[in-house]
Order: sequence, then structure tokens, then C-alpha cells
Amino acid sequence: MQRDQQIFDLIGQELQRQRHGIELIASENFTSLQVMQAMGNVMTNKYAEGYPGRRYYAGCEIVDQSEQLAIDRAKQIFGAAYVNVQPHSGAQANAAVMLAILQPGDKILGLDLSMGGHLTHGSAVNYSGKLYQPHFYGVNKETGLVEYDKMEEIANREKPKLIVCGASAYSRDWDYKRIRQIADQVGAFVLADIAHPAGLIAKGLLNSPFAHCHFVTTTTHKTLRGPRGGMIMMGADFENPFGLKTPKGEIRMMSSLIDTAVFPGIQGGPLEHVIAAKAVSFFEILSDDYTVYANQILKNAQAMAKSFVDKGYQIISGGTDNHLMLIDLRNKNISGKKAEQVLVQADITANKNMVPFDDKSAFITSGIRLGVPAITTRGLKEEHMGQIVDWVDQLLMDADNETLIKGIRGEVNNFMKQFPLYPELG
Repeated sequence: MQRDQQIFDLIGQELQRQRHGIELIASENFTSLQVMQAMGNVMTNKYAEGYPGRRYYAGCEIVDQSEQLAIDRAKQIFGAAYVNVQPHSGAQANAAVMLAILQPGDKILGLDLSMGGHLTHGSAVNYSGKLYQPHFYGVNKETGLVEYDKMEEIANREKPKLIVCGASAYSRDWDYKRIRQIADQVGAFVLADIAHPAGLIAKGLLNSPFAHCHFVTTTTHKTLRGPRGGMIMMGADFENPFGLKTPKGEIRMMSSLIDTAVFPGIQGGPLEHVIAAKAVSFFEILSDDYTVYANQILKNAQAMAKSFVDKGYQIISGGTDNHLMLIDLRNKNISGKKAEQVLVQADITANKNMVPFDDKSAFITSGIRLGVPAITTRGLKEEHMGQIVDWVDQLLMDADNETLIKGIRGEVNNFMKQFPLYPELG
């Protein structure tokens, strides 16, 4: 068979891009070589609609074992009673939970996208805002912290069927106990979307949602450092909570309802090669090495945040409890879009991001979001964060200086040679 040289050349170019640059996108990471090897395997050839021991196709005896390993390891990591590893993404994990427990037009309450929330938490352009009736809570304008009192006020007024907590650009921990208390007042379910901090929660470095939230969803990349994909978990199975109804009557077994929502509800055959890679990443998370890694994420994030604050940058909420930070650039007279562009030219990758109460559009933004999981995987430590912040600061303060950009790009490329990425790939 003739080799597709064009695509393999592009893959090689992407490898070089990743090797040469500083990756500060908070939702990105670098998997291990064995996770990538598990993704590129013969399990991609197998159709396996259904679940281990309950498939609609023959020949699933081996993929059953692989998927069950992924489930069992995820349960061990999080102390969960139920896990579904089939969702193709975090967005689909959220969609499945909503399909399982909501009817079109039901009210949901989530963190406003403009204040750090996620598209799937009720945004008008997303299925969650089109199928359901979304309401939103936000953060305090002065502190940048989630306003739980306001969440309670809105919940008592609107009586949502589901309260969603979690964010894509919020740097502080969550009070899951308080959220559950609010939900219990109005008879709502609680969904914790931990896609970003899951790896830190796995090692006990942030509050765990499992004792308080009915459902927990996550991606398997980001801080979990696995393949791209999603997962749904419950701390305990439960029956007929709050007497809520579904089209089939009272909820009797939530795990069965969630399984059915994933397949055949929103997906067909699962990606068994990706599920195998999830199992490999879960194996790695159970190791002592990953514990060291998770702790280093916190050290790096806090060191980076301090360096930015020392240079007069305004971090929303004043700092970080997790792996990321959201910086309001308005006092630096540069937009998020312009900041992203100049950083990319210097081989530093970050993303523009709206900040709470932003006066610019989502296409321009007043902020940038930065995260440290990927550079921590590369081996950078807290003593390196000051140098990265110096480069970022120089670029943002002189964003049209092409000579400066070129010079810093060379420094970045040379600096990252100390931290080789996939040397096994040649």
C-alpha cells in the first residue's frame, strides 16, 4: 500500500512544533508514549456497541477485558462506585447526563460562559442552551470568586432540575458541599464537571465532588494526561432521588439510565482503542510518579501566578488553587487576541479568553488563560516559571517589535531543548 506522505509529513511537523515551543494552553498536555501506542492499535477495528458482557456484536471478549480494566482503574483512582468510560469527549459526557435526567425545556443552572464556565453548561450556542432552559450564576466583580449566595438565590427562584458546577477558566477550588445544600433545597441534581482539575482531585490536592454531587464528568486529557475522551462517574448509585420523573417513570437505577443515555442515546460503537489508552493513563495515575507530577503542577502554577502579580498583572481572583490562571490584560493595554498572536509568533502557545464583566467580544477578549500541566510534563519546575513570565511580559509590552519576537523565539526554542519531548520518536 502506498504511504500517505503528505499526512505523515504534517504529523512530523506537529511533533516539531510541540517540541520547540512552550505549551501554556490549560486544557492541553502531553501523553506518555505508551498512551499513544495504545491509541494506535488493532482495537480500532472492533465494533463493540453495548457494554462489557452486554454487547450487540460477537468477538468482544478481549475488548470487554480492556474496557473493564479502564472502569476498575478509574473507580480506584476516584473512589467511585460507577464509571462509564465510553464518552468520546467531556461535552458528550455532559450531554449524556442531561439526556438521562432532563426533559427538553427543563431548567438548568450553570456558571456563565463569560465568567469562566463552559459551553455545555447552558450556552445559547450549545445543545445545553437550546434543548434546556438555562440560567446562570457568576463570580463577584471585586473578588473573582463564585457567588454561592447568588447561586442559592437563583436556584430558589427558578427551581432548576440540574445545577452544574465546574469551569473552563476558573482558578479556585469549589465548595461542593454548599452546592449540594442549595440543590437539596430545590430538589435538583448536581453535576460536577471536573474536566480541568480532575488530575489534582485524583491525588487529593483539591476538594472531591464525589461525596456531594450526584454525577461527575471529566475529560481524560488535560490534567489526567490521557487520550482525548470523556468519562462519567458517580460516587454512589442511588434510587429515585427527590421523586424526579423520567419518560419511563421513576428513576430506579441511575447507572443503567446513564449507560443507556451514552449508548444508544448519544453514541454508537465506543472507541475501544481510545478506551485502551484511557486504561493505560489510569495505570499511570495510580503510580507514585503521578503523585509527584500533580504536586509539581501546583508548585508551578503558584510560582507562575506570583511572577505575573509581581509584574503588575491582574489575575482574576488574585491567584490560583489549581493548574491555571486567567489574566485580565486591560491594565496592560493589549487585547487577548493580540496577546495570543504575539505569543504564538514566539512559539509560546496560550489562548485568548474573556474575563468576567468583559467589555470586549469573545473574538477579541480582554484576557488570556494560561496553564502549566503540559510544561510540567516536560519537566519544568517552579524555578523556570519566572523566565517564562519574563518572556511573556516582554512580548506583551512590545507586541509589534518583530526583532524582539524573533529573538525570544530563538531563546524559547533553545531553552526547550533541555526538556526533550518523545526522544524515542527520533
